[in-house]
Amino acid sequence: MKRWLATFALILFSAVTVYAQCPMCKAALTMNREHSNNKPIVGNGINKGILMLLATPYILVGTAGVFFYQYKRKQKNVR
Repeated sequence: MKRWLATFALILFSAVTVYAQCPMCKAALTMNREHSNNKPIVGNGINKGILMLLATPYILVGTAGVFFYQYKRKQKNVR
């Protein structure tokens, strides 16, 4: 029970920190677009970075899932 409560508290408090960063990114992107004559040079880089950060956990978990599936399949064939 204590482990579940600690995990919930950790998720709750880390979500507040992550949510606070969004306005900072928006302000940086907006300022860059205003000062560069509507050429979003840094904005494109930040957007691509966000997509890379979004895709990384799915790629890692998917790769681990494929290896685990192959391992279990080999174990089943051995028996």
